[in-house]
Amino acid sequence: MTKIGTKKPARTKTIPYDVSEHLRTPDEMAAYLDAWLEEAPEDAAGIAGALGDIARAKGMSQVAKDTGLSRESLYRALSVDGNPSFATVLKVAKALGVRLHAAAA
Repeated sequence: MTKIGTKKPARTKTIPYDVSEHLRTPDEMAAYLDAWLEEAPEDAAGIAGALGDIARAKGMSQVAKDTGLSRESLYRALSVDGNPSFATVLKVAKALGVRLHAAAA
């Protein structure tokens, strides 16, 4: 029971965080992918997911057009559960305007 004149505490509303909403420039997109490649080089699903985040930031329809792949297949391949072929990864990277880098371990 609430006493007269007292307020109930306000409820905090949460929303899902979507990194793609914060990747605005090619430099930010490249830095995000580079961080994944540096911090988790063996996490293929995470790296594919990062490419998916960047593709959503750029616009999946445009990336699909640039790669010649369907939007649906890109969403599937670039999800955390996806398993894109290396050819798909290369097509997507080119469409996104990013390069994969190699360095001696």
